[in-house]
This record gives sequence, C-alpha cells and structure tokens, in this order.
Amino acid sequence: MAVEIAANIRRGNIIEYTDGQLYSVLKAESFRPGKGTPTTTIEMRRISDGIKIVNTYKTTDKLEKAFVEDIGYTYLYQDGDNHVFMHPETFEQVYVSGTMLGDNAAFLQENMEVNLQMFNGEPVSATLPARITATIAETEPVVKGQTASSSYKPAILDNGVRVMVPPHIDVGTRIIVNTEDNTYLERAKD
Repeated sequence: MAVEIAANIRRGNIIEYTDGQLYSVLKAESFRPGKGTPTTTIEMRRISDGIKIVNTYKTTDKLEKAFVEDIGYTYLYQDGDNHVFMHPETFEQVYVSGTMLGDNAAFLQENMEVNLQMFNGEPVSATLPARITATIAETEPVVKGQTASSSYKPAILDNGVRVMVPPHIDVGTRIIVNTEDNTYLERAKD
C-alpha cells in the first residue's frame, strides 16, 4: 500500500478505506477557499458491493492507495450481468460484473481496448478510452432560427446514453463522446 495525500487522489484510483474495504474513486474535487482549510471531496464506490460514499478530507490528510496493476484487455462481449475481456497476449478471459463498470458499461464496444486495474489477480476497476465514437439514434428535428453556438438539444446514442448535441446534429450522425462526463466533443470524421 502507498500513502497518498487527499489532494493527489484522482478518478480511477483504488483506495483502501478505514473499514478495510477497497473503494474505486469516481470523482475527486479540491476546494481552496481564500480563508480557511483547503479540502478535497472524494466520491467513491465500494468494490465488493457497489455502494457509493462521499467523504470530505483536508487536502493534507493521508489515504491508503492500494497497489493495483494496470493491464490492457480487449472487450469481447456481454454474458448476462458480466462483461468478458481477453488479455491480448495470453488470451486469458476475465469476467467483470456490470455493477463494477457502472454507467461506463454502456460505452463498451466490441474489440475496444480497456485498461483493467487488477488487485491480487482480480479486476477491481476499469478505465475506458477517454473518447469513443457513437451514432445518434434519436434526437429532435432542427428548428429554424436556432444558432449552433447558443443552444444544445438532447439526443440518444445507439448505446442508450443521453447526450446534449448542437442543433445541426441529426439522426444517423456519428459523433465523438467524452466517456468521463458523457459530453459531445465533435462530429466524427469517418
């Protein structure tokens, strides 16, 4: 285990909490007021059962960061509630529960390269590519007079994820989406 101050904790880190359980960090935000003590708010999910907790620490508080191995895997398919990944060199297959992946499971695409964080040979967290390409399945029609820079409209991707897109984006358009916060980045160039 490595000791890390709260200000250095980032999304995707694995922490061993005071209850002895492993937690995956979902969000970490530091707040530095002009006067007073700087704090870091960490939202994390318990790996064993998926329960989320939010704690606030002083930025200098020390937390136990679990030693995890970051290994690249290829996503194969969904098997019930589990998702199957394959190591590209050993062809070993690993089953990862849908609850561990959380909302990121919707972004999985066949043959996608995903980094799995392994702790004692077991997957505890997954890091997807920061950007994926998806197709717009449904959206509202373009309204005359709307400008592209001033407003966004809701759209549903082919994987079921809801994003806000510029008015000129229509059904069937391929777009690039940021997987960290489900935001539209740009129109796909393919």
